[in-house]
Amino acid sequence: MRQQIQAMLALQNSMNTKVNADWQNQGFEWYRAIWIECGELLDHYGWKWWKRQDPDVEQVKLELIDIWHFGLSILLSRDLTEEEIADLIEANLDISSDEPDFRLDLERFAGETLTSRDFSVASFGRLMAGINLSFDQLYEGYVGKNVLNFFRQDNGYKDGSYRKIWGGREDNEHLVEIIAELDAKTADFPEALYERLNALYQSLNV
Repeated sequence: MRQQIQAMLALQNSMNTKVNADWQNQGFEWYRAIWIECGELLDHYGWKWWKRQDPDVEQVKLELIDIWHFGLSILLSRDLTEEEIADLIEANLDISSDEPDFRLDLERFAGETLTSRDFSVASFGRLMAGINLSFDQLYEGYVGKNVLNFFRQDNGYKDGSYRKIWGGREDNEHLVEIIAELDAKTADFPEALYERLNALYQSLNV
């Protein structure tokens, strides 16, 4: 777990640096990105009492992984070394919850985020438990989404030319399917995933 945490911290710093070389001094509102993601996550989970809604569990997990990206960015913005941040995550990431309604844990987490403008690793662990997201799944999904984020940047995400919908489906949906077809434990997993994303993107956006 320690090695995976350190790998994710390094990947997040690399991604943020690709977007802005001086990202840690820009005062980006990472907390705002988190609570917006909470709303998107709730839509995938379902909350409307006037119509039938079944949780889209895979999309909920992807939204949690997006939140993890922003949470790591908040932690990396603190005056701490990556070793100290890894210590903090290991000490606080307890994947358990006594709340049977996932939506209530999500709302508490969003409220904490807005109030503190910070990231609670402990509260995030409760969300992982509520949707049955294991640490290994978090790691696999995080690496996958990190690769997708690099792919987006390489294909015009920042200037607006990137197409997020491929063949009528969002790129996140394609990502889930491709990850399921690959072995995340192999050393070349990031490279293989990038190649598969690129091939599909080109074929569906000709």
